[in-house]
Amino acid sequence: MGTSVQVTPLSGAYGEGPLCYLLAVDGFRFLLDCGWTDLCDTSQLQPLAKYASSYPRELSLSSSIQLPLEEVIDAADATLVHLFDEMSPRVRLEFGWRCVQIRWVAPTIDAVLLSHPDMMHLGALPYAMKHLGLSAPVYATEPVFRLGLLTMYDHFLSRWQVSDFDLFTLDDVDAAFQNVVRLKYSQNYLLNDKGEGIVIAPHVAGHLLGGTVWKITKDGEDVVYAVDFNHRKEMHLNGTVLGSFVRPAVLITDAYNALNNQGYRKKQDQDFIDSLVKVLASGGSVLLPVDTAGRVLELLLILDKYWGDRRLEYPIYFLTNVSTSTIDYVKSFLEWMGDQIAKSFESSRANAFLLKKVTLIINKEELEKLGDTPKVVLASMASLEVGFSHDIFVEMANEARNLVLFTEKGQKIFDLQFGTLARMLQVDPPPKAVKVTMSKRIPLVGDELKAYEEEQERIKKEEAIKASLVKEEELKASHGLNAKASDPMAIDASSSRKSAKAGSHFGGNNDILIDGFVPPSTSVAPMFPFFENTAEWDDFGEVINPDDYTMKQEETDSTLMLGPGDGLDGKIDDGSARLLLDSTPSKVISNEMTVQVKCSLVYMDFEGRSDGRSVKSVITHVAPLKLVLVHGSAEATEHLKMHCAKNLDSHVYAPQIEETIDVTSDLCAYKVQLSEKLMSNIICKKLGEHEIAWVDAEVGKEDEKLVLLPPSSTPPPHKPVLVGDLKLSDFKQFLENKGWQVEFSGGALRCGEHITVRKIGDSQKGSTGSQQIVIEGPLCEDYYKIREHLYSQFYLL
Repeated sequence: MGTSVQVTPLSGAYGEGPLCYLLAVDGFRFLLDCGWTDLCDTSQLQPLAKYASSYPRELSLSSSIQLPLEEVIDAADATLVHLFDEMSPRVRLEFGWRCVQIRWVAPTIDAVLLSHPDMMHLGALPYAMKHLGLSAPVYATEPVFRLGLLTMYDHFLSRWQVSDFDLFTLDDVDAAFQNVVRLKYSQNYLLNDKGEGIVIAPHVAGHLLGGTVWKITKDGEDVVYAVDFNHRKEMHLNGTVLGSFVRPAVLITDAYNALNNQGYRKKQDQDFIDSLVKVLASGGSVLLPVDTAGRVLELLLILDKYWGDRRLEYPIYFLTNVSTSTIDYVKSFLEWMGDQIAKSFESSRANAFLLKKVTLIINKEELEKLGDTPKVVLASMASLEVGFSHDIFVEMANEARNLVLFTEKGQKIFDLQFGTLARMLQVDPPPKAVKVTMSKRIPLVGDELKAYEEEQERIKKEEAIKASLVKEEELKASHGLNAKASDPMAIDASSSRKSAKAGSHFGGNNDILIDGFVPPSTSVAPMFPFFENTAEWDDFGEVINPDDYTMKQEETDSTLMLGPGDGLDGKIDDGSARLLLDSTPSKVISNEMTVQVKCSLVYMDFEGRSDGRSVKSVITHVAPLKLVLVHGSAEATEHLKMHCAKNLDSHVYAPQIEETIDVTSDLCAYKVQLSEKLMSNIICKKLGEHEIAWVDAEVGKEDEKLVLLPPSSTPPPHKPVLVGDLKLSDFKQFLENKGWQVEFSGGALRCGEHITVRKIGDSQKGSTGSQQIVIEGPLCEDYYKIREHLYSQFYLL
């Protein structure tokens, strides 16, 4: 039987909601992404928080709480339909116990894999870890970790400035990202304990910086999770490597763009710049609602390049709560970017993100100084629900000369007709007026400030009283442990009387020494504190443990991230840090208003995802044994499902939210052990970090286990096998180091005057077919020397 694989969408199936999926591989449970929308609606996380499985499979999960039986269920009714109506968990009654066992999804997760550093892929992570019991280790690339952290900071600050946001705090964000395991592209990471035998590896997705296609391997079978990938090479990113995967057991991908087709990239960039310049030349301003640290990076490079090429002087502002920190981090991630940026840095040491035409700001004061001056503003959030973009839109909307240019589709939230404000403005025709809520945080003054201070004083007194009571109880408890029997200074009453009688023979003064020194039963020993030194010593002094003075890697990373001021300065900008550290009492005031939408509204696709035609081509090339489609509208999902079912020799699935599908491979895999007799006759050759050998054996059984045994008869000789993958460019360098005159000619390698080495492959099978290396030339001394050098590049078995 093959590796057992089950997939359950918790969000982002038959819809464009946030991405969150449950993947079980031989019982090891992965959470693939943990997204949330900018609305931060907790009801969206209900599938992640609710009961995890039906009654017949209840033993597969475990997280229990103790509840008084009489408060939960009537003994005659085991259905518990009305228990915890908010989460609707199913429960079961354990007869003989006085408890109910409730199983939730989040605490049963064994590992979390994050694919992209935006809200739709990781926005719910802090909330899930704080409130839902998620405690599994998290795996991501370095840019996803750093930029995802800044994304959550920006979102929290945007929310906190306009509301009493309490779903999570910055401390919760830090706690969620504290133990993230950072991996490099193509790095194979072997899981331990319950996940023994499972290997995970991140690969380039091409959508966002650090974006990941995850490959999960168990017993030679691959499960590939590839959502929001981009095959196109962009200014700061290479295209995805998904096309290099061939015939995985399971491919989980999205249908988001299945119905969309894109035009030529150069024409799109040109239209984008022309639209901006036209508005600016007419005296208007342009607002681009963007994310915090995702697709905005590509837009910044495009604007900076074209502004420089055309020598435009219109100001460009990048406005988020963490804009300067974002660019500072991005400057250090050049190795994660495209080849063009890396080559440019190697040749001229020029960093592409040393932006010359873009000004980074963290508040609106700079914009207010400009007044009505034509300008381009890239502001978070892309949804227009909160953040600087929301306020700037309200200011720009009533001017017909202004432009709001959307570079990504607004979020459509589950059953809502439009979803976010950005999505509402993108409908055709757009609304002429919209209702918005304007909020801001102001300091308390007058009677409100006095009432607040009195309330805080009352709370402090109550906390002090509670603390003193707790301390008194702890003191009494500690005193109770020091009974007279164990107290070396306590004196028994009977012995006191005996001592008094004995002392009367010596003048009767001993009872004076005893009187007043008999401690009460609750006292501790009247003795100075004594601490025994248990350190080891040798001829040179005290023996120390070097590990006690070594800073761990995670401590080093956290130290590098943190700065003065409770660590905030190292993560967010100075202005935002001062805002949070300001302890002035404040409140949020709000008012609803109707905004007349007179400005121009334009949508241009700069989402950085493969279009429908490319998605179909990539899936056809990868040719998975089983295909699982998620994250896309119902129309797009059904369209791609029908196309793949018709054109692919694969099983195609499109599960609904909370629908579990079994995509276990139909292949049979067996584990065998090598017997000691067989191993003693094998001669291994070292190949990199591994050892290889040719094995002739027979399959047998020992202790009900499959074992490879030495063959019972002499096996026939096998043809020599050359192990390795020769690149002609590497072989050319090798021969040049040996003093040979070599050059490429017509795709072949000419060695000296007469010998030619060429590669011949099976063109029908592409790069996966068999390849041969052919040596052409007369049988001379050079021929045999070249052949000998060629053999040295392989391992002969």
